[in-house]
Amino acid sequence: MGERLTTINDHPKVNINPDELERISQDFREYAGKYPKVKYINSNNDSCNRDYCFLNMRKLTAEMMSSLVFNEQVEISVDNAVANEFIQHVFEHNDFKKNMIRYLEPMFATGGLAVRPYVDTDTGEVEFSWALANAFFPLRHNSGGITEGVMMFSTVKTENKKTVYYTLLEFHEWKDKEYVITNELYRSEDKTVIGDKVPLGYNGVYEGIEPDTVIQGLSKPIFNYLKPSGFNNFSTDSPLGVGICDNSATTLKQINDAYDQFNWEIKMGQRSVIVSDHLLNYSFDEQGNRRGPVFDPDVNIYRPMRMDGDTDFVKDITHDIRTEQYIAAINQFFKTLEMQMQLSVGTFSFDGQSVKTATEIVSENSLTYRTRNMQCNEVEKFIKGLIVSVLEIASFTTLGGGGKLYTGEIPTFEQISVDFDDGIFESAEQKLEFYSNAKMAGIVPTTEAIKGVFKLTDAEALEWLKNIIQQDTMVDPAEIEQQSAEKEVEEE
Repeated sequence: MGERLTTINDHPKVNINPDELERISQDFREYAGKYPKVKYINSNNDSCNRDYCFLNMRKLTAEMMSSLVFNEQVEISVDNAVANEFIQHVFEHNDFKKNMIRYLEPMFATGGLAVRPYVDTDTGEVEFSWALANAFFPLRHNSGGITEGVMMFSTVKTENKKTVYYTLLEFHEWKDKEYVITNELYRSEDKTVIGDKVPLGYNGVYEGIEPDTVIQGLSKPIFNYLKPSGFNNFSTDSPLGVGICDNSATTLKQINDAYDQFNWEIKMGQRSVIVSDHLLNYSFDEQGNRRGPVFDPDVNIYRPMRMDGDTDFVKDITHDIRTEQYIAAINQFFKTLEMQMQLSVGTFSFDGQSVKTATEIVSENSLTYRTRNMQCNEVEKFIKGLIVSVLEIASFTTLGGGGKLYTGEIPTFEQISVDFDDGIFESAEQKLEFYSNAKMAGIVPTTEAIKGVFKLTDAEALEWLKNIIQQDTMVDPAEIEQQSAEKEVEEE
């Protein structure tokens, strides 16, 4: 069709800082543990390569933060009973909690995650499409976040015994007050390029997808973008997030280099032996000239030396493996990493000592706990936005019988509750004591105290208060409200 894209930036609608694209690609390479081989000179003075031995701290730190922020015990609810029932079904159908745990890890490692709900017209179910940092790119943004973007989905097929890569670009844009979704399909035989534009449904790929879809009445974009807490200091005008280790790249390299050298020293024993040239075999070239001594090409411990005496033909000058020094160096780099990531001292250890438990983190009111809460705030806003998007897209979808998939009200963010408290990361006793003292001092309403301790919505806290009054007085709160209303009428 006359259009060919090498990278996403070749598309006329997309203008991403190339440094941002390279940073994201580098994050994914490190997250996957793809490092170049190490070059070294062996005892024969030949250049050799070996595998790089590393500690994948980019994955380990992301995995740790993901487990601290979100787990199966998180409770999500909506005040409106109809909306809550619908959302619980959608989340259960999509196994949302399990997938959220799985996708949070690469999100923290690489800096971004996008989720778009859509309705499967065959089943009538709301489904989720997930896109990592290398598959979602912003088109427009404002102070409220990304308003327009493009999601990239890939499919691999075999055609005529060749591997072919198909890429679907899904553009989300606003035109006046209409929300327009545009789909474009590209085909390539090279994995590193997007390829040539082909019609939708080409060779049976993405059949049934409309080139354009227009939706009216949306309050926000359908897609929802999540990034780690913090500012993108690499590109100050970019709305994209950065991985939690992106500002610690130098420290990660120091940790990996120290670990690689330690592993190599253990493997080779760093044995160093001086051998008299009287004991060595030498190779010769075609002209009969003597070349260097012959050693095992995988060994770098021997060094030839001319010796005139009759003694000390072989001398071992090996030093002990510097275990303590390497462990101390790696632990020192860990302390630097903890400082850069705003984690408590002792979070990481290379000397066999146990990492701090969640209970210790809480009792110390540590930096890790505060950092975790900042990430929870981002995830909470993301989940609330996703719930609103699900209900909005469902309310605009007409089923085969002519009825709407969802006909209830669309809740506000204040009417949605996300409770991250699983009884480990937060001390309920400390919160209860705090709010109890504040309530006795008369500076906190009862409903606010209930919300603070149990993380309920306004409606849930009010319902709890009514039940407490009924339990303590054995009087129905409705009767109290009625008596109060009657008294006001009499006074008037």
